[in-house]
Amino acid sequence: MPGLILSEEEQMLQSTLRDFVDNEITPKAKESDEKAEFQWDNWRGLADLGLTGLGIDTKYGGSGPAGYRQVSLAAEEVARGDASTSVSWLAHLALGTACIARFGTDEQKERLLTPLATGEEVAAFGLTEPSGGSDAAALQTTATERDGTFFLNGSKMFITNASVASTIVVFATEDRSLGYKGVSAFVVRKDAPGLTINPMHGKLGMRSSTTDEVVFQDTPVSSDNLLGERGRGFNLAMEILTQSRIIIAAQSVGIGQSALEAALRFAQQRETFSKPIAQHQGIQFMLADMAVGVHSSRVATMNAATLMDAGQPFLQEASIAKLMASEMCIDVANKAIQIHGGAGYFQEAGVERIFRDARVTTIYEGTSEVQRLLIARQLMAQWQHLFSEGFNSF
Repeated sequence: MPGLILSEEEQMLQSTLRDFVDNEITPKAKESDEKAEFQWDNWRGLADLGLTGLGIDTKYGGSGPAGYRQVSLAAEEVARGDASTSVSWLAHLALGTACIARFGTDEQKERLLTPLATGEEVAAFGLTEPSGGSDAAALQTTATERDGTFFLNGSKMFITNASVASTIVVFATEDRSLGYKGVSAFVVRKDAPGLTINPMHGKLGMRSSTTDEVVFQDTPVSSDNLLGERGRGFNLAMEILTQSRIIIAAQSVGIGQSALEAALRFAQQRETFSKPIAQHQGIQFMLADMAVGVHSSRVATMNAATLMDAGQPFLQEASIAKLMASEMCIDVANKAIQIHGGAGYFQEAGVERIFRDARVTTIYEGTSEVQRLLIARQLMAQWQHLFSEGFNSF
């Protein structure tokens, strides 16, 4: 496979995870999909490797400093083995836990982070609502303050991990007239009064991750569980989502890599006209296109992660990587089914599961259409800057 230049530490992480995934996660992926239940064995294995607290300060039970390059490498490897396991882990680490680690007070970190980083508890991220997904600023869930306590009312939809989470980061509006400036973020514990979690069933893919509706009915949240500044919740969510797009791109690369590997194995074994189908030019061209898609998406993802780690602007690169990788993994999974022929249409081959898992990647963490809008806006801003500078930057 085409490679990347990795540091010694990155190579060690990749190698360790690859062994774990190949031995512990991949062999159970088909069964996990059929059971459609959260895979606690996989979760505990990731926790034992320090992945549930990857990048979290050691004083809070985490693995210590880790850049987004490392998280991206880990995300690719886990998704290569089982995309459902990867989405459960990433919603915990890159969304829920990341919010608390980045915006929480010292007291909140001390109280909440340790069980999350060690994997003793699971985190969730409650942003999406029944009335809107991409329009995240138009939240209907409300937070009303009375005597120093906030009371939440409303519902969230399609929330990964909610039914297994102990901590949910929730976004609610205190004043709808202020638009996104009226949104605040809160930490809600699973045992909070008035909190109801309704598991959602019938998903196309990612079946062994939990997806749930979360309902709030006068759910009290103390002021010490306000996350960040009041009225800054939307900004907090957008910052986390911009970063996590890199991780979803890495997840998509892992899904694409899994489909490519499955297609390569089958093409070497299946024979037509007295030779393996891998020797037919038509199949070779498909495999080549799949390899190009996976590798170019991997390079785009790692470039975005490198820019973020270096403290450089990365918004456009993150959107490019997410758009490119998510659409790639659907295409590569589709080609893997085509190479398998009729066998690929059945569960036993495994590629139909990969295809089903891949499909959501162009929807969550910002749809492909949203990514195109963000990329275009960045292009227009860059053009205006160049125009005002008289194209001196060329």
